[in-house]
Amino acid sequence: MEENNKILPIEIASEMKKSYIDYAMSVIVGRALPDVRDGLKPVHRRILYSMNELNLTPDKPYRKSARIVGDVLGKYHPHGDTAVYFAMVRMAQDFSTRALLVDGHGNFGSVDGDSPAAMRYTEARMSKLAI
Repeated sequence: MEENNKILPIEIASEMKKSYIDYAMSVIVGRALPDVRDGLKPVHRRILYSMNELNLTPDKPYRKSARIVGDVLGKYHPHGDTAVYFAMVRMAQDFSTRALLVDGHGNFGSVDGDSPAAMRYTEARMSKLAI
């Protein structure tokens, strides 16, 4: 690190600690915590935006979940298909959220802990509330 053409000695342990804390906080604030304005995380917002771009309104037919997840991955959220699919599943479960943003068709899991079917077997579109 140069400051006014001086090289300052820095202890590596303290610099690593500070850098890790800064990175961890940016991840928590940027991705893990829902936004106070709408309660959505970035992945949820990207899913809904992608569904809107695909014109998956409540008056249109359902589309395969794999198609929606693929669109989100390819354009907006390159992190992994299971993370995107499970985020979409949670928005379709009436026992997980107060208001449904995704209208799911097929096995989206149960309150008893049954996992949802694979994305190739389920279909979805936006709910009326999501518009």
